[in-house]
Amino acid sequence: MDTKELLKKVRKIEIKTRRLSDNIFGGEYHSTFKGRGMTFSEVRQYQFGDDVRNIDWNVTARYNEPYIKVFEEERELTMMLMVDVSGSEIFGTQTAFKREILTEIAATLAFSALQNNDKIGVILFTDQIELFIPPKKGKSHVLRIIREMLEFKPKHHGTNISEAFKFLSSVMKKKAIVFVMSDFMGSDYEHALKIAGKKHDVTGIRVYDEREEHIPNLGLVQMKDSETDELILVNTGSKKVRNEYNKFYKDNVAYFESVFSKSGSGTLHSRVDESYVKKLLGYFKRRG
Repeated sequence: MDTKELLKKVRKIEIKTRRLSDNIFGGEYHSTFKGRGMTFSEVRQYQFGDDVRNIDWNVTARYNEPYIKVFEEERELTMMLMVDVSGSEIFGTQTAFKREILTEIAATLAFSALQNNDKIGVILFTDQIELFIPPKKGKSHVLRIIREMLEFKPKHHGTNISEAFKFLSSVMKKKAIVFVMSDFMGSDYEHALKIAGKKHDVTGIRVYDEREEHIPNLGLVQMKDSETDELILVNTGSKKVRNEYNKFYKDNVAYFESVFSKSGSGTLHSRVDESYVKKLLGYFKRRG
């Protein structure tokens, strides 16, 4: 992708996702994810109905009339976007590739965080950590994140969600809002998620394609594993083969829902041909 085409794509995503975050998600994000607590703001004269427990007795004695301490919510938060960039994300049979939808969701969340003056960081992962962008504020930072997600070429194609969670726990010492975006076609990440979930507010966003749920009966078909590049001949005409694949798929989805629930983390499912806007908004409203 040349520079001109890349900038055009970044601008297109910025316009679409920023409009969403400004008009829809900004307020929902603010009310859903709270700050770290209350911090002192100012001292003002006591008014009828104020909580007497907030009276500042030193200032009251000095001016011989009641003054109270005013506190406000400490809003600054850090959002971490953990995005699966493995081979299976370059798949789509309907309106878009999973990677494209992941980029749009990440951009929408990032602009929502930007609107609240929060820091945003990114971890792009396969079966290894491909790229870590430390949390930072600002529009130019968000645009860099979008550019990276559009043009980044991972060195590996496999998936290891557990390693991604371990890396998160090692680099993020303070609590963060964490969105993990993947098709979650894998397992063995329960322990790492449990550790991350104790410290961070974690949400798993499963993005998938309708064609991944079932293998159609097409007879003998040569297929390529997008994560290993292995070519295999699959007899899709076999009911046993189709049933085994369907079981594999359902087991991975059930595992995803189960381990996230056990760790106290949220889950969201979004098919590539569905509106992720409605899904995100519904999730924020339930959380709020």
